[in-house]
Amino acid sequence: MMNDATAGSGTNQNADRDPRHDAHRQAWLEQRRALETSRRKLTLDGPVGFRWWPGLEFALTWFERLLRLSGLHRRDRVNALNISLKPLTITLETLPREFDGYRILQISDPHLDLLPELVARITALVRKVSVDLMILTGDYRDYIPDPPEPGLALLGPILDAVDAKDGRFAILGNHDPAAAAAILEDMGLTVLLNQTVTLKRDGAAIHLTGLDDVHSFYTEAAREALREPHEGCRIAAVHSAEVADLAADCGMDLYLCGHTHGGQICLPGGRPVLTHLRRCRAYKRGLWRHDAMIGYTSLGAGVASMPVRFNCPPEVVLITLRTAA
Repeated sequence: MMNDATAGSGTNQNADRDPRHDAHRQAWLEQRRALETSRRKLTLDGPVGFRWWPGLEFALTWFERLLRLSGLHRRDRVNALNISLKPLTITLETLPREFDGYRILQISDPHLDLLPELVARITALVRKVSVDLMILTGDYRDYIPDPPEPGLALLGPILDAVDAKDGRFAILGNHDPAAAAAILEDMGLTVLLNQTVTLKRDGAAIHLTGLDDVHSFYTEAAREALREPHEGCRIAAVHSAEVADLAADCGMDLYLCGHTHGGQICLPGGRPVLTHLRRCRAYKRGLWRHDAMIGYTSLGAGVASMPVRFNCPPEVVLITLRTAA
């Protein structure tokens, strides 16, 4: 089931103005809450692994202690705070000329409760940036067992610093419970849950489809949202790259995601040790292409599990869309 809303230049048209919104949201909420009671991840290929393994926290605690003993922890924590605004230009064959130069600010995986100092740093990066669209691609807090409110509240100063002409949108990641959707919307974001919004400029349009997390909470509603017929340029915002092949088959032109943190702790040259991808593993970081679709996997703004980075700097991404010559 998919909900379609329209936004024009200079507006932030919330999806819940569509009369189908309430029924869509209630159906999604019931299904998502049911999935959250299971320890298993639900993926495109079926149930796999454990969504949250308590023993992992114990292992990570000891790994972090080893980093402290080795003297690497302080340096790697400094690396985690060394965030920058990455400019990226992407040319799309289907982009209408009315959208040439369209600027999208993508913030992915801030996990702000694990490293709250990032709030001020990200806020400073985005405060004077003029953008047309803001899209947050999931994982706003880190500690899954904790109530979501305190971690999500840390987004406040960042959101206050961004003025996006066509609105501020968000999707959920595997660290974000169902309850996060209403909290984020109370903060002024439009949360897309297997839904599409149409953005218009002078009679031309592009379509933004946002999916619920597909790493741990995949449902067929995500596939249905991608398959929905929309003529013209189409952009998918998904927490992870794990349905990139499906999105390309469904005619998406651009796929924006995160989840992997680029590896966060990488070997020299930026080779990730772990990416936490079960599908589409080639798309673990940076710019890539699947058939005719272009994709970008953000290295992430924050950190997961421990407040360190190695050979993998954090980023906020400023994307400029260009029409083909």
